[in-house]
Amino acid sequence: MRWENLSSAPHDDAVAPPGAAPVAGAVPSALPLALPGAVTRTFDTPGFAGMTFHEIRAKSIINRVPGTSRVPFEWTVNPYRGCSHACVYCLAGDTLILLSDGRTRPLAELRVGDEIYGTVAQGNHRRYVRTEVLAHWSTVKPAYRIVLADGTELTASGDHRFLTPRGWKHVTGAPPGEPPRPYLAITDSLVGTGRSGADAAPAGAGDRLDGTVLSDRTALRIRRIEPLGQELTLYDITTGTGDFIANGVVSHNCFARNTHTYLDLDPGRDFDSQVIVKVNAGELVRRELAAPKWRGGHIAMGTNVDCYQRAEGRYQLMPQILAALRDFANPFSILTKGTLILRDLPLLRQAAEVTQVGLSVSVGFVDERIWRSVEPGTPSPRRRLDVVRRLTDAGFAVGVLMAPILPGLTDTDDAIGSTVAAIAEAGAASVTPLPLHLRPGARQWYAAWLAREFPRLVPRYRELFGNGSYLPQEYQREVTARVRIAARRHGLHRPEPGEARQVPPRPAPAPVAEQLSLL
Repeated sequence: MRWENLSSAPHDDAVAPPGAAPVAGAVPSALPLALPGAVTRTFDTPGFAGMTFHEIRAKSIINRVPGTSRVPFEWTVNPYRGCSHACVYCLAGDTLILLSDGRTRPLAELRVGDEIYGTVAQGNHRRYVRTEVLAHWSTVKPAYRIVLADGTELTASGDHRFLTPRGWKHVTGAPPGEPPRPYLAITDSLVGTGRSGADAAPAGAGDRLDGTVLSDRTALRIRRIEPLGQELTLYDITTGTGDFIANGVVSHNCFARNTHTYLDLDPGRDFDSQVIVKVNAGELVRRELAAPKWRGGHIAMGTNVDCYQRAEGRYQLMPQILAALRDFANPFSILTKGTLILRDLPLLRQAAEVTQVGLSVSVGFVDERIWRSVEPGTPSPRRRLDVVRRLTDAGFAVGVLMAPILPGLTDTDDAIGSTVAAIAEAGAASVTPLPLHLRPGARQWYAAWLAREFPRLVPRYRELFGNGSYLPQEYQREVTARVRIAARRHGLHRPEPGEARQVPPRPAPAPVAEQLSLL
């Protein structure tokens, strides 16, 4: 779907939704295709630093799922495109990046296609490997200075992550109201040789670095972490290894997903930072439900991006959508990883009085180490299980989509057993397993993450996935059977595949529903 097909002409009296106040009015759009009439906003909330929201008045909102899709529903509503769950990482432009020939270049001067050094983990060590700059961008964010024992200084945003002997850590803790995250303290060290070691590499030394070990023992103690008290232009890159060497230390970066490409948006940074907001979603749902051609089909939400992502707290589109679905007694279901759904509990209860409402929460595993690595921008598994308990206590039969199950990481008997036990303890009515599938874009993101965090598993994944997106049927059946056994052991119903993402057949309508019938 292209921009011209996505949006309608703006209304002269169009206003921003509740809470959508800009920092200093609209800012210029950074999109390859400028959208006539789009209102582009940024916000001064720390949790949205570096993000841009493009508010549009969409032409339509209830979308038919292609018949070739494997999903068990026909209609969806997605008030957002792009997701504010993702994290953003940035460094000062004068940060020296280690090139493949052993020289260094300021981060601001790098370009897509440049060959630099990243690292690959092997046991307790990391080895230098050559990698390519896949994307390069800048933003303005509050800056912090990290000073190391050898005098190395790094200027970065609070979101940026550096490698320590105990894993990746952000410069600062999470903003208020966000999930907790590991962050640096003066008792920590950063893995690397420091800026002096980077500067000492002579031109042409790149060949000698290939495959050499950068050990945790070379970590440099942090002396100070201090806010600079100002916003600076900061830069970041996406690389093939998922990291790069910044002022001699190992630095994290963002990953690319092939999601925004149909809008001519970058599949990596743009997906995280250029969020399309359909500000008229509520009125569109109400109008389309009232159309004579609409036959009252079940509508699934949260199927493309999470409708309860962090941006929903500001835009508040879901209450309008839920109110319309309630008023037309139209069956619907919601799948989410977010905790914000609890805000709309009164509306969900009202809708459940007149139609079928299916609620599902996605919890693929309870291992917080894996969660922090692969889903750092989402609420923790424990917080999601708390949502299951609250919705269950409110009278809903909540399904849990146990997704994704990661081969070699969360598919062991112990991992499955502990996850199913936690789901049962939270009061879930059912659990549906969904092994990992890797569509284009997500495949590249996951491959880079796997090579960095669990390189021993790379050959296994190549064997399992080949050039496809789905795991072999034999593997899926075997994992599903083990989840079924664990579910039975804990007294959980295990529905058929997809049942956790759709409501049961609609019962005979109540009198109020008959008055609103569209048939």
